[in-house]
Amino acid sequence: MMQSSRMQIGELAARAGVSHRTIHYYERIGLFAPAEREGAGYRYYDETSLKRLEKIAVLKSLGLTLEEIAGVIDLYFSDGTGIRGKEKVLALLEAQLTKTDAQLSELTRFKNDLVANIERMTGLIAAARKA
Repeated sequence: MMQSSRMQIGELAARAGVSHRTIHYYERIGLFAPAEREGAGYRYYDETSLKRLEKIAVLKSLGLTLEEIAGVIDLYFSDGTGIRGKEKVLALLEAQLTKTDAQLSELTRFKNDLVANIERMTGLIAAARKA
């Protein structure tokens, strides 16, 4: 059974697994183009709209912020190969890895300081009890 190429927001939301509020929000922040409207003001979306929502979900699952997604999403739809979008996402992920490594180093230093302070405090308490 072939599905219609035009969908109202409820059908689009159901097929994409998001709420209609999410779609409206994405429209407001520029992640998603506003739908075409007809006579009674109903919004209609097409298969490209669905693909865009699916791509947004994939990019979110990779850990990209909505701001980062806004910077790459159009590349996936303007470049048939998707290479430009993938290259930009790769750069974002590599930057996030570098940042995460730095945070882990900082947390490891903090943990080591905590362990040393706990040992020091435990020794001071033990010495005070012996005195």
